[in-house]
Amino acid sequence: MASLGAAARLAGAGWRLARADALLPRELRPLYPPPLHQLSRLAGLLAGPAARRGRPGERLARCLEGMGPVAIKLGQLLSTRADIFGAEFAQDLARLKDRLEPFPTETALKEIAASLGRPADALFTEFGPPVAAASLAQAHPARLKDGRRVAVKVLRPGIERQVEADARVMGLAAGLAERFAPDAKRLEPRTLAASVIDSVRRELDLRLEAAGADELGAIMARDGYMSAPAVVWEGVGRRVLTLEWAKGTPLSDPASLEAEGVDRPALATALMRAFLAQALDHGVFHADLHEGNLFVSAPDRIEAVDFGIVGRLGPEQRRYLAEILWGFLQRDYERVARVHFEAGYVPARHAVGDFAQALRAVGEPIFGRTARDVSMSRVLLQLFEITGQFDMHLRPELVLLQKTMMTAEGVARSIWPDLDIWTAADPVVRRWMTRELSPAARLNRLGEQAGRVLSRLSALADPPPPPALPRRGPGSAVILAGGALVAALAALVLAASAL
Repeated sequence: MASLGAAARLAGAGWRLARADALLPRELRPLYPPPLHQLSRLAGLLAGPAARRGRPGERLARCLEGMGPVAIKLGQLLSTRADIFGAEFAQDLARLKDRLEPFPTETALKEIAASLGRPADALFTEFGPPVAAASLAQAHPARLKDGRRVAVKVLRPGIERQVEADARVMGLAAGLAERFAPDAKRLEPRTLAASVIDSVRRELDLRLEAAGADELGAIMARDGYMSAPAVVWEGVGRRVLTLEWAKGTPLSDPASLEAEGVDRPALATALMRAFLAQALDHGVFHADLHEGNLFVSAPDRIEAVDFGIVGRLGPEQRRYLAEILWGFLQRDYERVARVHFEAGYVPARHAVGDFAQALRAVGEPIFGRTARDVSMSRVLLQLFEITGQFDMHLRPELVLLQKTMMTAEGVARSIWPDLDIWTAADPVVRRWMTRELSPAARLNRLGEQAGRVLSRLSALADPPPPPALPRRGPGSAVILAGGALVAALAALVLAASAL
């Protein structure tokens, strides 16, 4: 029954998109290759009255809004890439970030009382109507009894059921894509769908978001590129989150970049460096950096909200990321290629030199050029072709990183189209490389590894004496000496591999 329901919803979504001419809109037919051009004409035969209301982006936004929270999040991602889909299209989708239909304030007050176990007026002296409404929740201005102004986030009623319904539809769509679209198999549709749904499910417990906000707030304070409002823990429950009021103007408001004293180049640079510093230096990053979640103030201050999705990278993943970025910054494509093979991103049956050549074809045309001068749609198409040529598949552990990097870079471009992404990234990547891959850092890691080896070998070499023997002979000293020799050899091997 569940699968039948998912099939019905998927068919309904396709029908709605076709009726609104939002899937392959007629306005873009001159840009389509021949097969899509014909498909667009066939889809146009199904178009209804909704196809005549508004621009393609407006029609798509209306469709996505009616399809549920996961579809809305897809629209949010598309809206950050004006360089790919066009400024008008992206602007039409921008309403999906924080300007959806809100639910009544009275309902929010009931949710607060149920989640916190006490009425809202026990905590707040003021509680206003919603100022932002997104796919999963909405935010209300309020004031604590100590006078602090706060934002209270409340989940939408029944949102859990909608997310689970979306999960079934997305799983069905992924299975159909794997079966009938051979080129899509490399994107691991089922794995990708599971990753997306898992991240959305985590957003449904606002206690986890509070913990993410607290953790990332401490991390951001070390770097200074971005900040986060403090958590008001007495106002936190499963369906309610209270944060101190964010400073500045939402970046989703076009007026935010026109305010007096705002330094747009510095602001765009700070956004890119904030993301890279979080990912590389700390292995923890805000994974939903669209304009609706960012507040800006002069000259280049950024405050982030909505920590429902937090990405994490292990030490090895951070090293691979840093070395890949550093290789591109140095235009050392062979090094970039070797890291891809070492990480297992490219199957070993291919040649490093061939992959390096393909990377050079991507990197050289865009190196040193500003965002305004680079056609990201062409770059992405070329990268997709390369991943096909070299049998590269989606890496589930990197889905959030790749999605966030694409979003952050798109938002930075919208802030300052002349931004040089490589120049913005250089200080953060250079700092990481100097700290983590210097000879001193390698020796420190070698010492730590050798210490762990010695500890384990000592535990094996000197076990407790058997109860029947009153005293130990010289055998244990010989074993310990042998253990020390093995540890020394292990240290040499580690040193060779590290250096």
